[in-house]
Amino acid sequence: MKIQLVFQSNISQEAVLLKMMQAILEGIELGLLLSMMIGPVFFALLTTSMDQGFKQAAILAFGVLLSDLVYVIFTYFGVHFLSQFPLIEKSLGYLGGMILIGFGLSYIRKKETNVQERKTKPVSSSKSFLKGFGINGINPFVFLFWISIASMVTVKESWEASQISLFYGALLLTVFGFDLTKGFLAGQLAHLVTPRVRKYLNIGVGLLICYFGIKMLWTTYYPSI
Repeated sequence: MKIQLVFQSNISQEAVLLKMMQAILEGIELGLLLSMMIGPVFFALLTTSMDQGFKQAAILAFGVLLSDLVYVIFTYFGVHFLSQFPLIEKSLGYLGGMILIGFGLSYIRKKETNVQERKTKPVSSSKSFLKGFGINGINPFVFLFWISIASMVTVKESWEASQISLFYGALLLTVFGFDLTKGFLAGQLAHLVTPRVRKYLNIGVGLLICYFGIKMLWTTYYPSI
């Protein structure tokens, strides 16, 4: 009897660990996807690193991280409250999926512009932080993106609080880590990120976002599969 209880306990612990690993991996996947998006934050990191150095780029990236964290808290608890109503929960799943597909299509069709001219005027750390927080915070597409992520998490009814925390933590840390990497390599990457490269990168990212959107619609329609 004791052996059976120990065996069942081991299976239960392995199942919990597998669920946690799944949450972390999904967070990393979406974090990588978000990191590949070329938008205002990417060019802000690029120019700040080239003009002011890696330290200021890192402070800017930290501002972006805190801005994302505010959005995560706001969107998750807002969507979680609305998801208490079954009809609204399904609607949020469909809405989140359509938002992601819309994001994907917009990236596929996105027209590229040249990187803005470099400025050599030094800036303070507080300005770099506020620049990162502001550029990311005022972008309505960032808000819509986090709404879609919160909707996706809500659809996963089997996830517990620990898995949700690990998912968001992995996602945010992955984005932050890649923002730091982009800032560090900005000088080497600047000449490589041509309009042609950005075009194909946007198409690839757009297709991946569409995939996650379609997957979310499928999960909402067939929650048991």
